[in-house]
Amino acid sequence: MIRSENLTFKYPNAADLKFPIVHIEKNKHSLLLGESGSGKTTLLHLLGGLSAPTSGKVFINDTDIYALSEQERDLFRAKNMGFIFQDAHLLKNLTIEENILLAQYLAKEKQDKKAVADILNRLQIEEKSNSYPNQLSRGQLQRAAIARAVINKPKVLIADEPTAALDDSNTAHAMDLILQIVANYDATLLIATHDTRIKSYFANTYQL
Repeated sequence: MIRSENLTFKYPNAADLKFPIVHIEKNKHSLLLGESGSGKTTLLHLLGGLSAPTSGKVFINDTDIYALSEQERDLFRAKNMGFIFQDAHLLKNLTIEENILLAQYLAKEKQDKKAVADILNRLQIEEKSNSYPNQLSRGQLQRAAIARAVINKPKVLIADEPTAALDDSNTAHAMDLILQIVANYDATLLIATHDTRIKSYFANTYQL
């Protein structure tokens, strides 16, 4: 499902970052765990096709994603991968429904309002479909971001620090929700975090 070979990355005026080999099988949800500055977010971005490595390869379902052109990689990512970040990054001038329809458009999928309504209903925020991001609570924004991430039924769901700003109760709720969604959509989950509270949810952990 996801595997890497000899990944390195170099920021300007900094030493090379060298990363361990990652090999994640389908439905084997995995955690990249490390403190701030350990390189976990950089590795997540490399595995998700968001940043090109200095050297090395990343394969998603046997596709060498950095052998693709930038345009091809953008489309591959839109069709096969969903992303959840600590901040929702929803476009503030679009409604929740429009934000999710945009994800379908970018993946060159049919814009399906019924599918959007179904996922928002599953996440219990269907009544917010015509609201703007600034009209939602933090928890509702998180659910909207999850809806956008899974609307195209991605093979891989990638999350960066999804629980870092949450208390224990909301952390448990968020993890239960994310795991329920990936099970419903048969996606493989990869999370980068320094939040050791969620380690027990994962059988496969890469310590950075």
